[in-house]
Amino acid sequence: MKITSRFTVAVHTLLAIYRFQGEYKLTSDFLASSIGVNPVVVRRIMQSLKAAGFIDVKPGTGGAAPAVNADEITLYDVYKAVDCVEGDLFNFHDNPNPDCPVGRSIHAILDPHLKSAQEALENELKRVKIGDILVK
Repeated sequence: MKITSRFTVAVHTLLAIYRFQGEYKLTSDFLASSIGVNPVVVRRIMQSLKAAGFIDVKPGTGGAAPAVNADEITLYDVYKAVDCVEGDLFNFHDNPNPDCPVGRSIHAILDPHLKSAQEALENELKRVKIGDILVK
């Protein structure tokens, strides 16, 4: 399973908004040209970023602007804001055979490792702030 591209599109969107604020009108068309996606995708991402309180968006073609300092947003905050994973990162197959010694034990064997891997990913994302990775 992959983390959806919503995460990287959202990070790219935020970085472009911080980089180009005051220099360009930050519309979905402008941002989409930087990201290489359809403006509709950017508008959806911007809705999530606005709902999270990271950006302000003016109606129509007013454009976007940062709502908070870039050091107040972590990659984990973005990851959660755009719902790029539903529930756990690793999705388990539904019906391991309880009559098989492997099937009967698979959750007990594998679940702690998968949980640890997800925690490691999330902890790394919590460590990095948007301000740390701004493009000059």
